[in-house]
This record gives sequence, structure tokens and C-alpha cells, in this order.
Amino acid sequence: MNAYSYLNDGTLIYARSRSIIEAETGLSAVPEALREVAVRLIHSCGMTDVVKDLDASPGAVATGRRALADGAPVLCDVDMTARGIITRLLPAHNRVVCTVHTSRVRHHAKRSATTRSWAAADLWGGMLEGAVVAIGNAPTALYRVLEKAQDVRPALVIGMPVGFVGAVEAKRALAESGLDYITVHGRRGGSAMAAAAVNALHGTL
Repeated sequence: MNAYSYLNDGTLIYARSRSIIEAETGLSAVPEALREVAVRLIHSCGMTDVVKDLDASPGAVATGRRALADGAPVLCDVDMTARGIITRLLPAHNRVVCTVHTSRVRHHAKRSATTRSWAAADLWGGMLEGAVVAIGNAPTALYRVLEKAQDVRPALVIGMPVGFVGAVEAKRALAESGLDYITVHGRRGGSAMAAAAVNALHGTL
């Protein structure tokens, strides 16, 4: 059996990864408040150039941190997004909510002839007020949040749907919505990146 030489200390691996990210990425061009988000995003996807597409409203990180500290729930479009959030480190034992697989959502999606992610966002109702929303998969869910936010406003929308149909446009609409937001423009995104952005808000490993 061959012996391989490799790191297997998780803390050391993360520290070395962070060092490489900081050395290879022009973080000085990223607003200071967004640098932790940038590092987390790069760590989640391995692409240092993603910072070119990173965008956020002024004060978005501070707003998200305050909301979490005050106990706001984190509303997720899909299970993959929810499972990437380090719940034990959320500051107020915040609920991480994903309802996309519930029977109520399935029936609502069928009746409405739409996606389950749209239906889930449509049924968040009063939970949306003051919440942190994390969308990493479904542009339809992001569009529905933007529509509902005319009446019920979340504290922060992390909108990072990935894909070729609707993702670019939904993120552009988020940036123009007047909501506090963090996004990665273009086709890139995904559940791991959306979860990483949430994890950056509590600022711990």
C-alpha cells in the first residue's frame, strides 16, 4: 500500500487555505465589510475571481449580523443551502427554515403550476419580515421574495441562484430592488456559496 503525504488537520487546512486565498486575491479592492464574505465564497467554490462579481448594498453585512443577533430566522430555498449553514454558531440559536419538500408546498406548486422553490417562498408569509433569506439554487424563489417584499420586507437577501435561465436577471433585479442584499452577479452561484455567505455573517469558523 502506498503512503501519501497530505494534511489531515481541519483547522490547519482552513488556515492554509485562507492564507492562499488572501495571497492570490485582490482583497484590497473589496470593501472591508465584505472581505469575510469574499473569503468564504472563494473557499466554497475555489475560484478567486468570483470577487469581481461580488456585490452588496451598503451596510448589508452589518444589517445581516444585527438581524441574526436579534434572533431572525434564516429562510433557505433548498435543503442544500440549509445544510451548509453552521447552525451551532448562529448567535441566537436561529431557526434555519427550508420548506421546499413539505406536502403543503408540493400541493401549492402543483396548483400554481410553478416550481416548488417559488411555492415555498410564497408560503413563508410573516416569517419573511425581518428574516435573513439565503437563495443559492432557484431564481424563481428569488423573484417571489422580491415580489412579496413589496409588503413584507426581509432584513437581508443573500441571492446567489446558479444557472442559465433566470439567474442573471433575478440577481440584477435584486440589486435594483432597494432591499439589503449580497449577491454574485452572472451565472455563478449555488447553495454552497449562499450558505458560505450566511456563515460569514457570524464571522467564525
